[in-house]
Amino acid sequence: MRICRFSTGEEPRFGVVTGEVDEFGQPAEDSVVVALAGDPLYVGVKVLEEQHRLSDVRLLAPIIPRSKVVGIGRNYAKHAAELGNDVPSEPLMFLKPNTTVVGPGDPIFYPPQTSNLHYEGELAVVIGRICRDVPAEQATDVIFGYTIANDVTARDLQRSDVQFTRAKGFDSFCPLGPWIETDLDPQAFVDGRQVQTFLNGDVVQDGSTADMIFDVPTLVAHVSSVMTLLPGDVILTGTPEGVGPMQVGDEVEISIVGIGALTNPVAQRS
Repeated sequence: MRICRFSTGEEPRFGVVTGEVDEFGQPAEDSVVVALAGDPLYVGVKVLEEQHRLSDVRLLAPIIPRSKVVGIGRNYAKHAAELGNDVPSEPLMFLKPNTTVVGPGDPIFYPPQTSNLHYEGELAVVIGRICRDVPAEQATDVIFGYTIANDVTARDLQRSDVQFTRAKGFDSFCPLGPWIETDLDPQAFVDGRQVQTFLNGDVVQDGSTADMIFDVPTLVAHVSSVMTLLPGDVILTGTPEGVGPMQVGDEVEISIVGIGALTNPVAQRS
């Protein structure tokens, strides 16, 4: 099931995207959005009779975390190597404020404090219920679904600050979308799902979730051993090799097989 958050020009609503999808999770042209009665994380999936053509609605970030976005750094060995870093012995965590979250088609704003703004295409895990100290073998019990993220990073600030908060915390630095896919099992990512990033149509990242050092259940267990996770919290699982700079006017698309594609333009922050 593909849970989306959408607008027809009024208040944001939740819905289910129906219709056939291709091998990359892209919907058919005749796909529709069936409206839901409230936030499915809190009231469940209650379908209404109201429907809209997918092409007639604006898709928004499928979730706005009420609490936090937890990032995982250096979870692909080749990505760690390309930046001259060692592979961590346990998951390397950082936080992004929920004000970083934007949706499909929303601009990534290039702030004046940086001159080296990078894309990072990532699989994102959406938590479905309050949990703490979750054993890895029970991770599926607390996962609502999966979406796509761009963990935008001001690389020069990351290096100069020697920590990640400012470099990854600007408004618009966490595009999410286009929806939450609820029917994927974590084993699918162990077996491997292709993660690609396109910059102005050219492939710049081409990796597989099979190359993650710490898999999804391990990440859920590790993060929840440190902090309580709340419904709607998001865990970013790390990025494959191939990160690089974006410029104002660029367009970045991130695709994950079985989920879909997330596209955002880069604009100057005024």
